[in-house]
Amino acid sequence: MNTAPDRRRVRVIPPNPARAAVLMCVMVAALWAIELVDLALPADLEANGILPRSVDGLDGILWAPLLHSDWSHLIANSLPLLVLGWLAMSGGPRLFVAVTATVWIVGGLGTWLVGADGTHIGASGVAFGWLVFLLVRGFFLRSYGQMFVALLLFFYWGGMLWGVLPGQTGISWEGHLFGALGGLLAAWLMSRRGRREPGPATSPGTLAG
Repeated sequence: MNTAPDRRRVRVIPPNPARAAVLMCVMVAALWAIELVDLALPADLEANGILPRSVDGLDGILWAPLLHSDWSHLIANSLPLLVLGWLAMSGGPRLFVAVTATVWIVGGLGTWLVGADGTHIGASGVAFGWLVFLLVRGFFLRSYGQMFVALLLFFYWGGMLWGVLPGQTGISWEGHLFGALGGLLAAWLMSRRGRREPGPATSPGTLAG
C-alpha cells in the first residue's frame, strides 16, 4: 500500500489564480474600509481588540485581525496579506478557509492567554500564519514545487519570522508567534488529510507496493 502523498495533486498556485486574486483584493479592501470607518467616525474600533486574560476582551479574538492602529500599520500588512493569502489558496477555497480559521483562532487564543497587557490588534498574526503554513507544507507533503516556493518566500519574507521574538515596543510578538504556530498546525493537519485521502485509481495489473 502506498501511503506517500500524490505529488500530482499538490498545487503551488490557486486553481483559479484570477478569482483568488480578486478575493484577496476584496479582503484587503475590506480592511481598508474598516480603517476608514474607524477614522471617520468616533467609533474607537481599536478598543475591540484582544485584551489578554480579560473576559471582556475574549471576543477580541474575532475582531483583532480586522483592526489596525493607523494607515501605516495597515499599509505594512497589506502586501504580505495579498501575496501570502493568494498562495495559501492553492489548495482551493475550502482549504484556505480552514487554514485561515486555524491561524485566526490559535493566534488569537494564544495572545489572549499569554499576551502583554494592552489591546492587541492587526492582521500581521494571520500573515505570519500563512507564511509558516507555506514554508512547511511542502516538507510535510514532500512536494518539490512547494519546497521551491517555500525557499523563495523565506529569502523574501524570512525576516518576518524575527517578529515572533519579544523586544520591539508596541509590537504584538505574541500575536506573531501564535499566528505562526497556527500556520504550523494547519500545515500538519493538511498533510494528515492528504495522507488519508485515496490516490488516483491504478490501471489494471498495477500494484502499489
